[in-house]
Amino acid sequence: MSNFDMAELALKSVCPSNALLYDDREMPTVMVYIPKFQLRDVLSTANTSIHPAFRVNGVEIDGFYVGKYQSHQYDGRAYSLPREDPSTNVTLDMCVGYNRAKGGKFHEITAAEWAAIALWCHKNGTEPKGNNNYGKDSTETLYKAIPSCGRDGEGRIQRVATGTGPVTWSHDGTLDGIWDLNGNVWEWCTGLRLVHGEVQIIADNNASDPTCDLSPTSAAWKAIKASDGSLVAPDGNGTTQGTVKLDFINGVWTYSTTIAHTKVANGCAFASVTADASIGDAAKLLLQSLAMLPDAALTGDGISANYNGDHFWVNNTEAERCLVRGGYWYYGGGAGVFNSDLYYARSRSNGHLGGRSAFVE
Repeated sequence: MSNFDMAELALKSVCPSNALLYDDREMPTVMVYIPKFQLRDVLSTANTSIHPAFRVNGVEIDGFYVGKYQSHQYDGRAYSLPREDPSTNVTLDMCVGYNRAKGGKFHEITAAEWAAIALWCHKNGTEPKGNNNYGKDSTETLYKAIPSCGRDGEGRIQRVATGTGPVTWSHDGTLDGIWDLNGNVWEWCTGLRLVHGEVQIIADNNASDPTCDLSPTSAAWKAIKASDGSLVAPDGNGTTQGTVKLDFINGVWTYSTTIAHTKVANGCAFASVTADASIGDAAKLLLQSLAMLPDAALTGDGISANYNGDHFWVNNTEAERCLVRGGYWYYGGGAGVFNSDLYYARSRSNGHLGGRSAFVE
């Protein structure tokens, strides 16, 4: 039996549905497979369209793999491995490069992929807990994880080793699930940004393609037409006529076609995020599919209507602000799979910014 076979056997004995994917140096990454589903499977809609995470360059895919653990970088490459200190002090472009360096179709997780996972969790009542309160979850008192870095000035735990928390920290509540989507460190996501408050995306899950141009000036970036949800070329200034933008109205982030209130850094509960009358149903559905707008009608079957208090932060004043998700070790109840932050420039790096690998066959 080869070393590869032994590694696979060891993984399958504990997490039978997980996979080991190897890069061009034959180094393994532990991945979880997410099979395709339709919008109606996770949102309160009859729409049978496939979720955008399962369409790449116009081709429908059967599913994608996502790192079971937050990334740790070895020799300029990102790996998903257990009991590691998640790598931090990384920019968005560094995370993209660390994944692309591995060859194949490894990539930094996209906004569409993260959203697919979050929506599945919400629909199935398994929104995970995590390290959002100095080594433990703010709602748990006994469960803890293994610390993986130095403590703060008051001796409190910061980051914890990947996958060492309780099973409540798994996206599906099982050992086979994805770990640490709630807290620990923020995770950079590609394919969605703000430009002076205008929402711009890279269509479907095209950002997962290792050849996709993710740069600030890429022609792949499109604005969302508010009337019908179609994608249009932006004007570059965030002022494209009739497109979806974020305005801060009465303490709540509101999707609109105009911006009357600019804020450097303001937040509200994700469950409170709304859209005004200028945003049509198709545009709303697209935003919901990207977990950027709550599905207010999806409250039955024991599903939390308030998205567990997850928070939504935005800076709608700058030329480009990129997406991080999940929260970090002292974000408290505001952390979670629906916690989004559009505050950072892609060049930002600090001790609570990290990433996660994904893979499309």
